[in-house]
Amino acid sequence: MPRIPIFKRGLSEEGIGPPRLLRYTPRLILKDIAAGVDNLRHDVYLSPKFVEQMRLQLARLIARHGNVESALSPDLLSQGSTPSYTPGAHLNRRSEPAEMKVLFSQLHVSALNRAKVANNLSVDLLARLAIIKFLRAELVSQFAQVLERCRMRMKAFEGVRQLSGLKLREAVAAFQVSKKAVLRRASQELFQTLQEIEKETLGRMRRSLFGNQITADYRLFLHRMIFTEDARDDYLNAEHYVMLGNWDRDADRFPHMREIACTFLTSLNLGPEAEDLTVVDAWLNAPENCDVLVAGGNPDVSTAEGRAQEGRLAFWLELLDSAKVLDAIIASYEVLPLLPEYSPRINAQQLKNGLISRQEFIRVEKLIEEHGRLSTDSFHAAVNRVASCRGSERAKVAGRFLRDFLRYHRDLRRLEVLNAALDSVNLIGNEKMRELSAVNGTLYEFLLPEEQRPVAEKVLHHVIVKADIRDSSRLTRSLLERGLNPASYFSLNFFDPVYKLLPKYRATKVFLEGDAMILAILEKEGESGLSVSRACVLGREMLEIVNGYNHLLAGAHLPVLELGIGISFQDSAPLYLMDGDQHIMISDALNESDRLSSCNKRARKTIQALESKFHVYALQTVSDDVAGENADDFLLSYNLNGIRISEAAFQKLKHEISLQECRLDLPSFWGSEEYRLYSGLVPVGNDIFRKIVVRQSRVPQLDPRTSAFLRWTDRCYYEVCSNPSIYAMLEETSAARA
Repeated sequence: MPRIPIFKRGLSEEGIGPPRLLRYTPRLILKDIAAGVDNLRHDVYLSPKFVEQMRLQLARLIARHGNVESALSPDLLSQGSTPSYTPGAHLNRRSEPAEMKVLFSQLHVSALNRAKVANNLSVDLLARLAIIKFLRAELVSQFAQVLERCRMRMKAFEGVRQLSGLKLREAVAAFQVSKKAVLRRASQELFQTLQEIEKETLGRMRRSLFGNQITADYRLFLHRMIFTEDARDDYLNAEHYVMLGNWDRDADRFPHMREIACTFLTSLNLGPEAEDLTVVDAWLNAPENCDVLVAGGNPDVSTAEGRAQEGRLAFWLELLDSAKVLDAIIASYEVLPLLPEYSPRINAQQLKNGLISRQEFIRVEKLIEEHGRLSTDSFHAAVNRVASCRGSERAKVAGRFLRDFLRYHRDLRRLEVLNAALDSVNLIGNEKMRELSAVNGTLYEFLLPEEQRPVAEKVLHHVIVKADIRDSSRLTRSLLERGLNPASYFSLNFFDPVYKLLPKYRATKVFLEGDAMILAILEKEGESGLSVSRACVLGREMLEIVNGYNHLLAGAHLPVLELGIGISFQDSAPLYLMDGDQHIMISDALNESDRLSSCNKRARKTIQALESKFHVYALQTVSDDVAGENADDFLLSYNLNGIRISEAAFQKLKHEISLQECRLDLPSFWGSEEYRLYSGLVPVGNDIFRKIVVRQSRVPQLDPRTSAFLRWTDRCYYEVCSNPSIYAMLEETSAARA
């Protein structure tokens, strides 16, 4: 097709430069993934439980979309003495989308955790590819098995002319004829489920573990074509893209339409880049360019840019008209509401061509009349709408088509990349191959949590959480003076509620120390390594529980509880002493957590005189030169309903989850306090994420006699913010930016 120059005069008159187009080229690269035993593909072994349950779910899904659930039910055979067939009876229950969603979510989360342990996101990409390859194969396999069950069921009715037998034969015949439609509906339901867990769980968990700067293109797994092989499904394209021609004689086949789109782009004076075919292809992969070029078919002519878009739209319309494809495009949109009524009795392409071709119109009309139950009214109305599409309506259709074509082009390129990647995956299906690959260290296993082999109980790191009740002696005296029981008071309002949290965060009680609780989170070999982040969320939840009980206590005119929480991390396993049958932990983190959770009376007096949204401070009373190596001995710690973590814990936290620096307009101490806030999401469980905000601030030096501020030291301390207003302000700031 010849290149046509376009409105250079109009552009120069109004001073509008060439449009800036977006580019997108789908890529999927598996880094640091070992080749399998055949030295060509990557060996993957999927969870046996997942495979078994998913096969059952797919069979139910196919039976439901094929309207043969009742055909596989023994209820049909209850009439007369015809023998019943029961192997397909387990398909009688309707497929529960929630069951599939749980299976998908558990396996994908397990794969993400394994990728985090390996510090390689390609491990998760490999799991995604393996799951899609499994589902593609099983959809076809389960259709064949359901059909075979239906045929075996029909044998029970041989020679029987009762009504139920006739209905069964009709249902099975319709099921067999509508294979493509059944597989399409089932695959789209699978896609919808995968899309939901990506939005609800996986996307947030991935950002939490690996940050926002993820280079892997997960959009390859989030388009409607992932379960098709050639992207030529007329019904799928009509519903979600645009139905192009598939027959050799069709003028609107994809290669021809792409040629027209390339001519359009290369004629827009976009510079020397337009000569590069890879750049043009990247432009065609960005549907957003439709708005830049032609405003989606509705340009605002009151602006210079809008008039330029109007000119481009007119040129695009001219190209489509000269190629004699615009009528077919209009028909492709008008045919969509006709498909439920006339298809599959009438081929979708034939139905579309019948809207614009007199010869095909006559053929389609005859086919409709041959099916006595069908009416030609809807078909005739669509023919009239296509014929009456004129003027500005044709321009709007041309603009709409450009966007839909770019979306189709983008997802087609994604499908090509996905198919190439799927060829590199070798799904291991037997134990012999699994053992061979595992022995050679080339096997990637993705199992459900309950299937994972117990790793050696080797502890690599541990975290100590100490929660200390403030002024417990005063509280005890106050309660005794009122004739109340301090033991039950502390137990009901603090210890018992906290005990219920421990399994959720995989924490264990080390011991109780009067008014304090010491907990440990052990990080073992092979685990995802979220010990510090879980400890931070545990601390927040402990404070929230105590604050909730405090409201009840205040209403009953009882004294409220105040806590100080310290979190210490040690990059080694703890040691133990044996006291009879009891293990007594020995760890430097115990002493450090004690210091972090403490609250000095002098510091409390100094800080409470100031208003702050933070609950943790560290003050130094002598200079660094005097303090020397014993600087901690001269620190005054303030921790009132706060969570203080050690520097080692903060550094570990940065490796566990992605921390993003954020800014809030909060008052600063002594007018010059410099602090940094970091926010991140912590995955607590499936679909459960908790946000934490960590404050890093420098230690101020105070006059030891007057407590007056002198200067800021180079030492830092860290607080997990527990004030709800900070999180509310952060949400408001994020919403305002959005």
